[in-house]
Amino acid sequence: MKKSRLLLAGLLFSSQVAAETVTQQSGWAAWNSSIKFSEHWGSLSDVQIRSGDNWADTQNLMFRPGLTYFINPRSSFTVGYLWNGTLNAPSGDLVEHRIWQQYIYTQQLGSVPLMHRFRLEQRFVEQASGGDRRFSQRLRYFARAVIPVAHTEGAFTRGAFIGLQNESFFNVQHRDAVNGAFFDQNRAYFAGGYRLSKQVDLELGYLNQYINGRADDTLNHIVQFALYTRF
Repeated sequence: MKKSRLLLAGLLFSSQVAAETVTQQSGWAAWNSSIKFSEHWGSLSDVQIRSGDNWADTQNLMFRPGLTYFINPRSSFTVGYLWNGTLNAPSGDLVEHRIWQQYIYTQQLGSVPLMHRFRLEQRFVEQASGGDRRFSQRLRYFARAVIPVAHTEGAFTRGAFIGLQNESFFNVQHRDAVNGAFFDQNRAYFAGGYRLSKQVDLELGYLNQYINGRADDTLNHIVQFALYTRF
């Protein structure tokens, strides 16, 4: 029994040594836009620029448009496409294409709206080693709350707010094409912002990104600036 315990302890220690955590610091900027064409139809899009470690260079450019169907005032369904360019990689620039579907449900917790987003992605990932793109599917769950700093009567249309959100990512098909594991990453976010009008928010915050890597894990400390527009 004692030998078994020593063997188990040795295996646990060796696995912890093998999987190291790399710490990085970077900056992200995003523009998130939503447009409502009619009672039931609209669009979503976001554009993102992400730096590499220590803000050294531009690492990612992303463009994600989508077409939305509003089921009711609280629920919507969107289908879309994403182009993700990874730049300045040692093996050269890489491009990932995605098709994605998402469902959003918004509930009211007192005066605070809480948004739940479930997104399924079909990923076509270009490999650094060349050859055919690898296909995988990933499920993402995102929750976000916008909390006004000052008490407001009725809808919140102007003033300072606190933004809280978290998103978890799970590889649900062909996980060997990415990190080889079910759990992919988690992003926890805290921000301060200002609502200029019913249509425009500005936001600056800290995002903690933990990535479950195939060999080493990554903990990324991110300063994020975001612009939200709604028309």
